[in-house]
Amino acid sequence: MSASSRLTSTLCRRAATSTTNPASLTATSATTRIRTPQVARGIRSISLTTPSRLQRPNVSRTAYAGSLRRTAALPTTSARLYSSSAAEEDTFDPASIDRESDEVDVCIIGGGPAGLSAAIRLKQLANEAGNDDFRVLLLEKAGEIGAHILSGAVIEPSAINELIPDWLAEDNESRFAGATPAGKDSMNFLTKKFAIPCPTPPQMHNDGNYIVSLNEFTKWLGERAEEVGVEVYPGFAASEVLYKSDGSVKGVATNDLGIGRNGKPKDSFERGMEFHARVTLFGEGCHGSLTKQVIKKFDLRSDSQHQTYGLGIKEVWEVQPEKFQKGKIVHSMGYPLPMDTYGGAWMYHFGDNLVSIGQVVALDYANPWLSPYGEFQKLKQHPLYKSTLEGGKCISYGARALVEGGFQSIPKVAFPGGALIGDTAGFVNVPKVKGTHNAMKSGMLAAEAAWKALQVPDSNSIFLYDYEDALRNSSIWKELKEVRNMRPSFHTPLGIYGGLLYSGLEAFVLKGRVPWTLKHKAKDHAATKDAKDCKKIEYPKPDGEITFDILTSVSRTGTNHEEDQPVHLQVRDWERHTRETWPRWRGLENRFCPAGVYEYVEDEGTEEGVRFQINAQNCIHCKTCDIKAPGQDINWQVPQGGEGPKYYMT
Repeated sequence: MSASSRLTSTLCRRAATSTTNPASLTATSATTRIRTPQVARGIRSISLTTPSRLQRPNVSRTAYAGSLRRTAALPTTSARLYSSSAAEEDTFDPASIDRESDEVDVCIIGGGPAGLSAAIRLKQLANEAGNDDFRVLLLEKAGEIGAHILSGAVIEPSAINELIPDWLAEDNESRFAGATPAGKDSMNFLTKKFAIPCPTPPQMHNDGNYIVSLNEFTKWLGERAEEVGVEVYPGFAASEVLYKSDGSVKGVATNDLGIGRNGKPKDSFERGMEFHARVTLFGEGCHGSLTKQVIKKFDLRSDSQHQTYGLGIKEVWEVQPEKFQKGKIVHSMGYPLPMDTYGGAWMYHFGDNLVSIGQVVALDYANPWLSPYGEFQKLKQHPLYKSTLEGGKCISYGARALVEGGFQSIPKVAFPGGALIGDTAGFVNVPKVKGTHNAMKSGMLAAEAAWKALQVPDSNSIFLYDYEDALRNSSIWKELKEVRNMRPSFHTPLGIYGGLLYSGLEAFVLKGRVPWTLKHKAKDHAATKDAKDCKKIEYPKPDGEITFDILTSVSRTGTNHEEDQPVHLQVRDWERHTRETWPRWRGLENRFCPAGVYEYVEDEGTEEGVRFQINAQNCIHCKTCDIKAPGQDINWQVPQGGEGPKYYMT
């Protein structure tokens, strides 16, 4: 059976066996608004009432899969389904079954703005050249394109104007209908009770920009990609980088499905698939699991600093019509974050009576008692935000890590057989509070370089030299270099005030035209102090109207994972983790996680009196644990394809 036929049958089988998840899981009654860690597992029971691995409401995608071209025939003896006796289970090695493979021109990992922009641009070039056989395949771990995407978001339209010039045109039947023109800007410094207006830095002006739900925008981009002939496959989680004998990247493999929590195959076992390509583009977003491997293998950070990160937490509210001001943009710094913690907040009015509100907390914060989720709940009680939210309804929640390193932290982006694009490489402009335009532009630059390189009939490995050169001559490089010193300036002993003063000088006067480049300090995980040396922070009990307990919020993400599978949050040694982490940081993981995944359960049978526990079913794929764990012994790996959050209007 050919790889295309096998892929088609796989999609059909998944569509037939999956059931539709509820649109949202809201905890409104006393019985479902669960607050204690031990009873928290009830939330996981709720989420598991629909155990489908992959939601695929658009079954026509299976027909689309059947149109795959130029696929090599595979031995008919290879099998994906597995059935065994109990005796065989102890000796069976999944690797003993050959994986099926498909051969494409370009394989793109990640269905975010960068990956989709690269895919669209490649097919535009191929279609213009009349090359209908040029294959571009995109793999996305979420069950639907856009389901894992979360951002503020105010987007600068420079990249989308270039990629799809008529994206808002009234005469375009496929135009994006969810863009709200940006209106009035305001910047505020918050104290506990007051909002002090501040001059808005020029980088944050939003004339000509648009407020969007980035997950809706990404979904729309996915549809445009399919229209031009990109082979888009959501629900396929790439878990392994494949290499040629010369060490260059050959492609990727998706993970095996139907493996039990005990590591043994179940009756539903399916071997993963391999996707081979002359060029593989990694657009996994912030701190991608495969990107980490590629950066290490090819030493891509040899000429750059380490990456730094923030954790963004967001809610979408439907507010009372009289409080809605379409296009209004509010930013703030200061309260509730401590003086030594970098971060900020936003509130955007968009669509019909919808408000996006959120906060970013830099993950180099020192106090292990700090909870980014708790800080966000406190933020909403500030009069600047509470006055808008009161009487409204929270309809969505989510969180994800984002890159903050800027210019200093851009790695080499090209390597033999592939390249890094978008947030995977780190193109977020932190002072501008934007990154989508840079992510898209980087994908387009990589696409153009790949297309040019693939015109040479050569079987040797490809290196995208032109992408590196184009990036350095692009608007991405220029704007990130200009603001390179702003984020590191907050590392001075003057804390937030020193950073504000220097950043103001850079924004209004210097504009990056200085001979120095400030350095980032310690890596985020190494910045955490011992709990005994820091002031303990107590957070108010949520009121259930403006503020919520974490499990109620998680229920609004639609997250879902099959319980009987290996834990995708991999800890090297659980007992050692507890022994080394609990005494010094007293449950830091429970506080930095915005989804209640980690907890320490009382256990008198252990030396520490507690046992480390992971509630992997709650995971919303933010990757904070992989970044902030002090011992760097938690590895975030992809779970089965199609799992994780199903975000709405984020």
